[in-house]
Amino acid sequence: MGRYRIRVATGAWLFSGSHNCVQLWLVGEHGEAELELQLRPVRGEEEEFVLDIPEDLGTLQFVKLRKQHSLVDDAWFCERITVQGPGTGTETAFPCYRWVQGTGVLSLPEGTARLAGDNTLDVFQKHREKEVKERQQIYWLVLPSGTEELQARLEKELQNGSLFEADFILLDGIPANVIRGEKQYLAAPLVMLKMEPNGKLLPMVIQIQPPNPSFPTPTLFLPSDPPLAWLLAKSWVRNSDFQLHQLQYHLLNTHLVAEVIAVATMRCLPGLHPVFKLLVPHIRYTMEINTRARTQLISDGGIFDQTCQLLSQAASTGGGGHVQLLHRAVDQLTYCSLCPPDDLADRGLLGIPSALYAHDALQLWEIIARYVAGIIQLFYQRDDVVSGDPELQAWCREITEVGLCQAQDRGFPLSLQSQAQLCHFLTMCVFTCTAQHGAINQGQLDWYAWVPNAPCTMRMPPPTTKEEVTLATVMGSLPDIRQSCLQMTITWHLGRRQPDMVPLGHHKEEYFSDPKAKAVLSQFQTDLENLEKEITARNKQLDLPYEYLKPSRIENSVTI
Repeated sequence: MGRYRIRVATGAWLFSGSHNCVQLWLVGEHGEAELELQLRPVRGEEEEFVLDIPEDLGTLQFVKLRKQHSLVDDAWFCERITVQGPGTGTETAFPCYRWVQGTGVLSLPEGTARLAGDNTLDVFQKHREKEVKERQQIYWLVLPSGTEELQARLEKELQNGSLFEADFILLDGIPANVIRGEKQYLAAPLVMLKMEPNGKLLPMVIQIQPPNPSFPTPTLFLPSDPPLAWLLAKSWVRNSDFQLHQLQYHLLNTHLVAEVIAVATMRCLPGLHPVFKLLVPHIRYTMEINTRARTQLISDGGIFDQTCQLLSQAASTGGGGHVQLLHRAVDQLTYCSLCPPDDLADRGLLGIPSALYAHDALQLWEIIARYVAGIIQLFYQRDDVVSGDPELQAWCREITEVGLCQAQDRGFPLSLQSQAQLCHFLTMCVFTCTAQHGAINQGQLDWYAWVPNAPCTMRMPPPTTKEEVTLATVMGSLPDIRQSCLQMTITWHLGRRQPDMVPLGHHKEEYFSDPKAKAVLSQFQTDLENLEKEITARNKQLDLPYEYLKPSRIENSVTI
């Protein structure tokens, strides 16, 4: 009993407010009370109410709310509700950060992260089990037919904030993942390289067509060849880089891996779980942008397929070629390939002064690892707590067995048995959804706007002899004006800073209410700021600065 101060925050996104009335209840360990107020949420505002409640509610556990409507269901984006009880100066937070729609009652638990318990009478245990069961009906890798209502709910859930829109999507980036410090190039043409003392890789031999026992040995192109022949051979290599970069290193290794993480998180972890609270800012908009990619980019009749129709659009892997490439790329998608310390060592890029991606990626990996460890150590003090968490184990299995298609053969874990193993796996998740995507996604205007530097398609077959290559051959092979304009337009469109871009570690949503967890996030932000200063100082000494992994330029999730 006593006076309660209630604050209700509505999102600032477009259409976040609602003309519908909202009804609230406070639920404590001793009882619940329906609040005598009719709230009409206003976009971007925090409304405060002071009410006297005669009942002794005890420690608050939930806030329940229900949005009423008469003619239309006017969705409301609720950020959070905070309550200050009688006789105390502290506030209890009930995070929401979702759209409220329909006429059902939504229960928001108090924001302290909790692991699953064995007590079936525990109200929080009942809540988390109910929440996961409902989410598993909403989030599917493939929605079953006849689920129009679930589809509508999913589409609203995917927005998870502003009404995110994009006119179209083309996967983009620069070849941070293609370079190897060996003599074997990863692009479709085989390229023999030499490494200079400063770490610069120079091509020595290019073989555009793969060997075939039924045909003569393919032509080898050398730097000493006629200039136009060598130029055309290099153009074919860069075209192959473009295809690999867009489909394997960008689409598969960041977008689709991030989606696997997102779907497993929504299906297996309740909102009270500390791993859910850790990951949810880093999966914002990911499923929405990937849905757009599947419907507009790699679908039948999408951009890649349109390319195959008289080569009239963007990339030369349409007509099913992109699907074949992705199938092959999955075999190379290993756990180590997503972890920079292992991946860079495998590629021979450690300790090379000019390998700026390698330097910055390792720095960011360590910073993210410290952040993850700081959060995890608050909730998992012993290894047996990790191995004994059924929700966590289900999440890990869903990623490896379901989302990544039995990826245990490629090094991904089927279970997490220790604190160290959990931290490493989570660091991979956060790094992939943030820094790795930033390195791959940024710079497309820098590297692709000059079309000959990375042609999106080649309009003529590869040359089989060196002597027949003329200027007309080179120009006839490169993209035409229409294709070039499309490539330049798209790379500009996607290379610009997004209007609602959230830098790494600077999300405003407060999923953790524990002051210790907030302190860990604050230290994470400090570490990122220090790295920003270090990279800025280094870049001042370079003729060509490398800025794609500056923390301020890294998006907090895969959103474009």
